[in-house]
Amino acid sequence: MKENGLSKSIQIIGVPVDLGASRRGTDGGVSAVRIAGLGEKLKKLGYGVAEEVDVAVPSKESRPSESQGNMRFRSEILQVCRDLAVVTRNTLENGNIPMVVGGDHSLAIGSISGIADYYQKQNQDLGLVWFDAHADMNIPGISPSGNIHGMPLSHLMGYGDKDFTSILSDNPKIKPENVALVGVRDIDEKERELIRQSGVKVYSMRDIDEMGMSRVADEVIEIVTKGTVGFHVSFDVDGCDPEVMPGSGTLVPGGVSYREAHLLLEKCAETRLMTSMDLVELNPFLDKGNISAERAVSLVLSAFGQSVI
Repeated sequence: MKENGLSKSIQIIGVPVDLGASRRGTDGGVSAVRIAGLGEKLKKLGYGVAEEVDVAVPSKESRPSESQGNMRFRSEILQVCRDLAVVTRNTLENGNIPMVVGGDHSLAIGSISGIADYYQKQNQDLGLVWFDAHADMNIPGISPSGNIHGMPLSHLMGYGDKDFTSILSDNPKIKPENVALVGVRDIDEKERELIRQSGVKVYSMRDIDEMGMSRVADEVIEIVTKGTVGFHVSFDVDGCDPEVMPGSGTLVPGGVSYREAHLLLEKCAETRLMTSMDLVELNPFLDKGNISAERAVSLVLSAFGQSVI
């Protein structure tokens, strides 16, 4: 993230999408994070912050009524992801670090497709830290809900809907051996089969309890940096315990503590190999006084190198 002691600039990209989830409100997450002062706080860390950009997202109310199919709001989310992929790739081409703020986790298909394409054109692979209570590896036909925010990781590895797997190129965006899931504690039955088939490494809450976050973080970093140019962090706030992050529509009890999440992200920052980041699933309408956004911003700052001393 830093070269010759000088910080690269960060490009904050707002993607106010909530079409991928059942509960409304993640479109407000972008504003909540901005109100919590993400841009100004990154500047205080010594980063340049480019003028923030937004990716256009249609509202549910402006769309024709749609059936509860295999992929709800498929065409709308596909367009958002295609547009976002161009933005994240251009951000890297301009020498900036993509910091994508959502919105639900469906946006990761777009953000990571653009970042991976940038590096694949240089014959380099991207690692991926997926911090989430859920594996997000459903595909159309096995997803119980048809919600695309439960499908991004599978599509990034080349499984599922061809239009989503082939954004910017036909290549799978991420190799399974360079993916680590952290904080997982809620997996659908048929999704479990695809996880096993793919070979991705999953660190469940039991693993974190037994091994401790420090060792988990070390193993995660080894996985995502082995043979890669660096790694992207896709951070879903529901990976944290609901006591830490009440402002999410996909809460699962028994999650990662605030301190454990900071430790993971601090260790990511120490590598200086984080290429980019997503922050997703923040729902301010379910929050308590914007505390989740404020804590989420603090966690992002840890990923970009903030430390106690």
